Order: sequence, then C-alpha cells, then structure tokens
Amino acid sequence: MRYPIAIEPGDATHAFGVVIPDLPGCFSAGDTLDEAIDNACEAAELWLTTVIEDGGDAPQARSFTEHHANPEFAGWIWAVISIDVAALAPKNPSHAA
Repeated sequence: MRYPIAIEPGDATHAFGVVIPDLPGCFSAGDTLDEAIDNACEAAELWLTTVIEDGGDAPQARSFTEHHANPEFAGWIWAVISIDVAALAPKNPSHAA
C-alpha cells in the first residue's frame, strides 16, 4: 500500500520531521531527507504491525489532493512510501501432529 508522507524541511541544525497523516500518531525524523524517508517506512511498518496484531485493518490512504489542502502541512515536502501490508500480517502457527 502506498501512503503519502509530509516532511517538514530540516536544515544544518534541525532534523527533517515526517508525519504519515493516514496513520494517526505515526511520525518520524531523520538528519537527511533520505534518512527521514527511510525512517518513515520503518515507523509505518511498526505502526501497521501493531494495528494488525491487535486485530485491526490497515487504513486506506487518502489522496494527495486531500492532504495537500490541509493547512497544517503548508510548506512541507510530500513523498510516498510503499508498505507491503500483507507481509506484516501475523503468520499462522504451524500445527504439530
């Protein structure tokens, strides 16, 4: 599944902050833009794993248009991360004979 991410620009003294709007409370950061995106993928996988293990479903991503219109993210950089939600599903334990 592809999720838009909002990246708050960083500089030489501030990390890049990342919010994944479709995953409430899921955020990350990185010292470089590449690190911020990589860390966002890891944060999303952990967030989704927890939800799935608790019996929930992965939320559907909303459109860029909807997110971009949110004034909370004015001036932020947008990117997309791709998460294999099926790979995060708990494995069925094998049954011993």
